[in-house]
Amino acid sequence: MERSRTLRRFQGLKNFKVLFKDVVFQKALMHNLIITVVSLVCEIPLALYCALIICNKKFKFAVIFRTFFFLPYVLSEVISGLLWQFIYNPQYGLVKAFYTNFFPGAQVPALLGNPATVLGAILVAVIWKYFGFHMSILIAGLQDIPDEVKEAATIDGATEHQINRTIILPLLRPTILISIFFSVVGSFQIFDIIWAMGKGDPVNSAETMVTYLYKFGLQRFNIGYGSAVAVTIFLLCLVFSVFYNRQMFKSEEK
Repeated sequence: MERSRTLRRFQGLKNFKVLFKDVVFQKALMHNLIITVVSLVCEIPLALYCALIICNKKFKFAVIFRTFFFLPYVLSEVISGLLWQFIYNPQYGLVKAFYTNFFPGAQVPALLGNPATVLGAILVAVIWKYFGFHMSILIAGLQDIPDEVKEAATIDGATEHQINRTIILPLLRPTILISIFFSVVGSFQIFDIIWAMGKGDPVNSAETMVTYLYKFGLQRFNIGYGSAVAVTIFLLCLVFSVFYNRQMFKSEEK
């Protein structure tokens, strides 16, 4: 009897049909894609630029700057989120101090309370948080490139820009691809820092797939629907991983 009741409650693919018709989930998916694009377009190039500067032997403060940029990654995501929540606070945060000193009398914007600005404010925190991680990966890749290659190019009359463009970047390609992999997969799994900075609100303006999963699967205890969201996230990461591995194998064969 109990088994027949369980079978009658079996949803099949109904949860997936409801999921992909849900406007909030569509917004969450779009936000994840935006975070991915910003990470690839802004975060990794900025990390590469700083890694090239730090690995330059003429730069005297390399160890200090490397530690300074890597420190945000050491902090937990929750602490980072609360820190940026304090920075953006319009009553006593750093944004308030900035407007008080440079724009006296102007209204201080509530960046985390405005649907038009909350996602951009979170993206700044995400770049700050994970920038040092990618920079460290790229520094490790740069240190594996022999100095003799650079010295030979310098003797042949190549400028620093030409060395970086024609020698360093091609040799650094496997390391850059690893950084891209971590960036894309991490963008689909991001949760803690967004939850700490406002739980994806206001009005789902910073909702991601994982915050959506947490709200429906755990807070509302809709386990079946939450499992559909989890499977969707898993499949997206799996498809990207398969595509990434195929591209890596092709590049190694060449």
